[in-house]
Amino acid sequence: MSNQMALLIIDLQNDFCPGGALPVAHGDQVVEPLNRAIHHFITTGMPVFASRDWHPPDSRHFQEHGGQWPVHCVRDTPGAAFHPDFNLPAQTVVLSKGLDSHADGYSAFEGQTEDGALLVTLLTQAGIDHLCIGGLATDYCVKATVMDALSRGLSVTVLADGIAGVNIHPGDGQRALEEMSKAGARIRDVDTVLSNTINQQTT
Repeated sequence: MSNQMALLIIDLQNDFCPGGALPVAHGDQVVEPLNRAIHHFITTGMPVFASRDWHPPDSRHFQEHGGQWPVHCVRDTPGAAFHPDFNLPAQTVVLSKGLDSHADGYSAFEGQTEDGALLVTLLTQAGIDHLCIGGLATDYCVKATVMDALSRGLSVTVLADGIAGVNIHPGDGQRALEEMSKAGARIRDVDTVLSNTINQQTT
């Protein structure tokens, strides 16, 4: 694995967890392994990024405006907040996506910081060429982000125990994993990734 690595966590928000407006089954179970990943990346000086859906109320992403999905993650609402057990440190770079009422905003590469910086710019400036990606949901925003990263020449490790799928059609999440793997992403659990980075740092 590259030494120029960052952690990117996708849309671990209330509306995508059990009890939310668009819940992913067992979506809250990814919080614990991702918190362990965050702790490791921060304590070893590697960057952490987190994306969030941050839709306007009139987004065409929503069914009532012609889109596919029920209303969810409307900016500045409790549903759009990160899961309360998700331990994001202060230095996390937060990227908001789906800001435009015409945009679905699946990929974190469509997101931007509060001052308008794009993910690809931030990664280039930091010399990052390997992303470890987890979050919600496997078959939509995680997959879109992974595919974008690979298309930009980045190496990608998908955190297998840090993702969960919507599975509108049975097996969508597993098919998404297979598609990401076929495109060149590594699929590893969090502990494997953390042990590999520790071994690199001690050799």
